[in-house]
Amino acid sequence: MVGRQKINLLLCLLPCALLVGCGGGGSEAGSYSWGWYIFNPLQAKGLSNLQFLIGGLTATLLVSLCAIVLSVILGAAVALAGLSRRPALRRVNRVYVELFRAIPLLVLLLWVFYGLPVIIGLQLGVFATGVLSLALSDSAFEAEVFRAGIQSVPKGQIEAAKSLGLSWYQQMRLVVMPQAIKVILPALGNQFVYVLKMSSLVSVIGLQELTRRANELNVNEYRPLEIYTLLVGEYLLLILVVSYLVRRLERRLANAN
Repeated sequence: MVGRQKINLLLCLLPCALLVGCGGGGSEAGSYSWGWYIFNPLQAKGLSNLQFLIGGLTATLLVSLCAIVLSVILGAAVALAGLSRRPALRRVNRVYVELFRAIPLLVLLLWVFYGLPVIIGLQLGVFATGVLSLALSDSAFEAEVFRAGIQSVPKGQIEAAKSLGLSWYQQMRLVVMPQAIKVILPALGNQFVYVLKMSSLVSVIGLQELTRRANELNVNEYRPLEIYTLLVGEYLLLILVVSYLVRRLERRLANAN
């Protein structure tokens, strides 16, 4: 209830903050003359600008959701390889984690977009490039999160599952993973927030998400302060909503226990 009240308060304060200075520059604002008229919904052009900027929200959410789903799958697989008794699989885990944690996301994006066509002849679209790059970068962190969660499950639980004759797959699906996910859920939520913010980098290869739309709108209107302030508000609102949903899911799982 408190979290919902905070979000409602921020939703009320955000428009007020964005409209500060609408009347033009004063003594405190220096010589800068604010131009919020470019987002005036009562004017055709202002409404068109708002629709254009907010239109990037769909691409931002889609690329982030697809990337986090793929990164969770990859991260879980890599984590299980790291916990394997086979040295070869453990080496694969270590190389994968160290490699993708060390490469900056922007560099990885550019390499996937421009490098794959040259090396293997595979030309991915901007959306697929964004999803793949975000997933590879984030899965290295997800792998460590899953490894810590799996290792937090008491060994007695695993031994009990073995004594019941459960296979390794059944142990993971029915005993280990349900308990591990409850432990690592806050970390998974943080990783989703990370992916959501890092999705802005996909704008450099042309994906029409929030940041790309803001850059293009700035070229036409040349009001960078107003446009990027509104962009900050959009990302802030997204992160607050995601954080609220994660906390709500945490409480629901806690009550289920």
